[in-house]
Order: sequence, then structure tokens, then C-alpha cells
Amino acid sequence: MQQLEKAAIDDKSYSLEDWRKGYESQYQELEYLIEDVEGEIPLDLSGTLYRNGPGLLEVHGTPLRHPFDGDGMICAFTFENGSCFFRNRFVKTKEYLEEQKAGKMLYRGVFGSQKPGGWLANLFDIRVKNIANTNVIHWGNKLLALWEAAFPYTLNPENLDTIGLDNLDGILQQGEVFSAHPRIDPHSQFNDDKPSLINFGIKPGPSSTINIYEFDELGKIIQKYSHETRGFCFIHDFVITPNYCIFFQNPTTYNPLPFVFGLRGAGECLDFDGTKPTKIILIPRNAPHDKVVTLETEAGFIFHHSNAFEINNNEIVVDSICYAELSQIDPNNSYKEVDFDKLAPGQLWRFKLNLSTKTVTKELINNRCVEFPYINSENVGGDYRYIFIGATDHPTKNAPLQGLLKIDLVTKEEQLYSFAPKGFTGESVFISKNNPQSEDDGWILSLIYDSSQNRSNLVIFDGKDISTPIATLYLKQHIPYGLHGSWKGN
Repeated sequence: MQQLEKAAIDDKSYSLEDWRKGYESQYQELEYLIEDVEGEIPLDLSGTLYRNGPGLLEVHGTPLRHPFDGDGMICAFTFENGSCFFRNRFVKTKEYLEEQKAGKMLYRGVFGSQKPGGWLANLFDIRVKNIANTNVIHWGNKLLALWEAAFPYTLNPENLDTIGLDNLDGILQQGEVFSAHPRIDPHSQFNDDKPSLINFGIKPGPSSTINIYEFDELGKIIQKYSHETRGFCFIHDFVITPNYCIFFQNPTTYNPLPFVFGLRGAGECLDFDGTKPTKIILIPRNAPHDKVVTLETEAGFIFHHSNAFEINNNEIVVDSICYAELSQIDPNNSYKEVDFDKLAPGQLWRFKLNLSTKTVTKELINNRCVEFPYINSENVGGDYRYIFIGATDHPTKNAPLQGLLKIDLVTKEEQLYSFAPKGFTGESVFISKNNPQSEDDGWILSLIYDSSQNRSNLVIFDGKDISTPIATLYLKQHIPYGLHGSWKGN
């Protein structure tokens, strides 16, 4: 793979036909030693990269209206002594098994996928299918497949077999959910300076409840607390600092009637209201958690944050991927027919929160369209310098993600490795080297879909210089575009 130099940056770096191929279902569950390797796998890379995402983009012949409705498929890349073993398995949720047995679609998708038969077949069917397709984490001796609107599923970390639905030793009560975007505090003051996992769950409504859970390294609950906020909450991600959990409440409304009457999926009933502000909710991690601060900034929509850190007792910085608006799900068009030129690009912004004056200022960090930021885990919740993020090949236009971008927040320098025109990417994962000498002294793992070969490759970069891959591992099959993943060291 070589970085391409294009004479005219206005030319599209991709074709929709190539991009669509990455949304074909992968029915096979395989396991094998990856033998087709270009370059050398680092010997000190020891552990497992877990990835999650929709593996099926149709259910027994019925195409999904949105990829986020696809059943979760876990991929595991296990590294040891300079080699890598690959395995993928579907999360065998109750609903997945029921549909496999029935040989047809039995459940509607949250983001618009409808059962065959029109509105009458979907009328009053408001059951939620747990697709367990958004993230996968290893914590407290458990491997958990996560989806925002339900309990997690526990998997066997050795062979990825599904064990079952997990209420986390009774912590999750009936009706509560466990989000798909947890944060790990590397040195928690609530866990004797040891790592703790923080996650949340939303109970939406005219007033929405945010439940927050903090766990120690063994998976035992440290504290659980809640906050109620006015309005509907559509929140995928959040950030932490040593003293706060911070949520951006996007200005959205929800009318469930078209969903109830079988006319639309639940996600198609969301509306973005650009006339209302985005609320920034800072919930104290210190008990009794009641001195909540709510700030406002101009409307925008945020799926993912990079990081947050406290400058002093009254100032906090939050770096986020912000869109000018939420791109509405169109029930009349397939997601495969998207016109990227008409969509608001996601860009990296820095929000500065002043708790004394109750004001928010923001500045654009980078003009490029980006998504899926990842940083050194040791810097979560603290000041940091480097971001590794999925990026477009073009420096300003909206397009599919085709590159890995490294941003130096101190010098403002950036480095881009592009897989265009045939390669497409998403979230990359940063893994610190043994005895790192700097914040960027680590390995970057990027799963790339190569449309020219209709297969996926795992590419390894050195975090200090991403100009050339260290190694490329060629899989035997393609992996549909995924969402999130994590690393578990040996």
C-alpha cells in the first residue's frame, strides 16, 4: 500500500460502487492464523484486538434500511510472538437465534428496518431487538458486547462463544440500559488511583434520566448515581475528567407515533431542532453528585468526543466531533445511495467551558472531515497532545473515511496516511509500547476494507510516524464496516 499523490484534490477519491461493497453481509464464521503478511508484526505486540460491528446487512433476504440495524459480529485479532490469529463470531442474542430458526425477519430495526408486509405487519410492534453490535470491551474478567438500548451480552474471550445476557451481577435493573461507549479512567481517585470503568445509560422521555455507573478493575460497582434533565436525550458518547462526567445533550425531539403505527423506524422519528441550543451537562463524580452544572452553546450534533481535561477548578476543555446538524434518516432512500456532498461533515472542535461565568467558547481545530477519534488511554480525562482519527482523503470535503490522521494539538502539525482510492477505514486503536518514551510511542491498528480485493486488511502503524505501515495483515474475507473496539493486553 502506498500513499497516493493526486494532481487534483477536487477529484473524488472514491466511487460509491467501491464504498458500497463494504456493506455486504459476511455470513462466515472463521478462525485461522493470518499467514499473508507484508512487513513484520512487532514482537512486543501481545494481546487481543476486539472489534464489533454489524455483520449482517439483511435478514433472510430482507435488506436492512440502515447498517446500524445489523446483528453484531465480533472479530478478534490475537497477537503473540510476531504472529496473529483471527477469529470472528456473531453475537448469538435471543433475537438473532429466533430469526435464524424462523428463517425470516421477526423484529423491526431501531433505525428504520421494517418487517416485510408493510405498515400492517409492523403496526403496534414496538419490541426492541438487542443487536449487540456497537462495541466490545474486556473488563472485570468479562468480555462484553455492547449496544446502547439494552443489557450487554457476555462472551467467552477465548473463542467468542455467546454466554448470555448480563445484568452485571445485578447492578442493571429491569428497564435500565448500558451504553456502548464506556470510558476508562486510568487513575481513578475513587479506586485508589487504579483504573475504573465509567459508563452510562439513558432512560429517554419528555424528561430523560442519565444513569452513571463506575466499576473497579474487577468489575465491582464503586458508585451509581443519576441525573434527570428536561427534554429528550439522544446521547451516544460522553467524556470524563477526574471530577466530572460530561454529556452533550443534542437538540433533538422524538415523536413515537409513526413508529407505533408501523410507518417508520424509531430512528426515523427523531428530529433535529437547530433553533435550540445544545446543552452541556457536567455531573460531579464526587458524592452526593448534586452540584450539576448545565451550560448552553449553539446548536450542533455530536456522536463522538475525543477527550476532556480540567485546566483549573473553573475551566474545562472538551474536544469533540461536531456536525452542523443531524443528518435525518430518509425512509425513502437506501443508506447505500447517500450523497456525501449534501451531508454536513463532522469536524474536530474544541469547547472551552467556564464554570464561573457559565459560558462556552469553541474553536475549529481542523478543517478535514473526521470521525472515530482515539487517544493514548493513559491520557483519558487529562491534558493530552495527540489524536489518531479516521479521516477523508480530501482536506475539506465530506466523503467516506479513507485515511488515518494524526493531529498534534500542541504544534498543530498533522500527518495523513491515505488508503484511497480503493481503501476505506473507520476507528483505529492506539496501543502503548512497552516502556513508552512519549505519548505517541505506540502501535496503531487500523482495519481497512480493500474494495479492489473485496477483503479486509489489518494495518499496523508506528504512532510516532504513520507515513508508512509497519505491517499489513491480509485477511481471507471482508469484514463489513464496523463501529468500535478495544485492546486487551496479555
